[in-house]
Amino acid sequence: MPNSIDNPLTQSVSPTDYAKIDPNTIHQRLNTSLSRPQLNADSSIRHFLGVEGLNKAQLQAIIAKAETFFDENGQLINRPELEGYTVMNLFFEPSTRTRTTFEVAEKRLGANVLNIDIERSSTKKGESLRDTLWNLQAMTADIFVVRHSASGAAHFMATEVTPDIAIINGGDGWHAHPTQGMLDMLTIHREAPRPFEALSVAIIGDIKHSRVARSDISALQTLGVKDIRVCAPRTLLPKGIERYGVKVYEDMNACVSDCDVIMGLRIQNERIGSPLLASSSEYYKHYGITPERVALAKPDALVMHPGPMNRGVEIASSVADGAQSVILKQVNNGIAIRMAVLALAMEGQRAHQASRL
Repeated sequence: MPNSIDNPLTQSVSPTDYAKIDPNTIHQRLNTSLSRPQLNADSSIRHFLGVEGLNKAQLQAIIAKAETFFDENGQLINRPELEGYTVMNLFFEPSTRTRTTFEVAEKRLGANVLNIDIERSSTKKGESLRDTLWNLQAMTADIFVVRHSASGAAHFMATEVTPDIAIINGGDGWHAHPTQGMLDMLTIHREAPRPFEALSVAIIGDIKHSRVARSDISALQTLGVKDIRVCAPRTLLPKGIERYGVKVYEDMNACVSDCDVIMGLRIQNERIGSPLLASSSEYYKHYGITPERVALAKPDALVMHPGPMNRGVEIASSVADGAQSVILKQVNNGIAIRMAVLALAMEGQRAHQASRL
């Protein structure tokens, strides 16, 4: 997908006018606005803030880089591409899987790794985020991996605070989770029997509050998937999501019928029993990924989930542990993707700094 469009639609368009524009143009406009802080003049990556803002060739380059970290038997290998560099993991909200896989990826690349204890950091004592980041930068940091509850936090850091530190977005608010999106793309690339352009992908669950869904939908569109389906209770669907080029289904069986990939999303416990979602049993009855529903998809369909899973709510244990599940492969692929993003961003940041000398 190109990063710019040479037509009048690149000019300012109000939200109400978006409904009059085709989904491909909307997606391209998002790429145009979000590409600038992430890329050098030669289109190399120096921050990784979101898959929106990157074109097809750039996403394919990340996948190709990740592939280099597997040996001929599909096992991950170490490569000291970040030897001598310091990576600081700044997780302003709790995470286990994402933080751990980033740390494993950083160490496999030979980086010096520092996990900053945000609960005891100066930001908890009243220091501004800007001052905290400047102090960490002064400690010779080269990369910040950031997870934050505020949407746009990583973008703010890359553009307003520490532009000479490579910023990797580990998830920001409801906005984006780009490395999860890319590990999902790597998993599909490695496991699906058909190319992206020939796939039908069903995404099931809390689309409205899911940064994973946003990143997955954008990446799938950029990589050429024409049939992206979403299914959820109406209370868990963003208003007007159809204009972003997805097909909305109310019936789960129809949504997964003859599809190639079924992606489940986590339902957060605070949604259950609220006006958004009556009960976990009701959700499972209508939207759970069960053996019967998987049987409606293609025989070689993949079953995916970003984790952590709520078994018996979002997915049946027999499906999560079954032959079509690639959930554990997603975890392994997450290390390779994070290695790729870290290495590419550091390479791009070095090139950026050298260009100014």
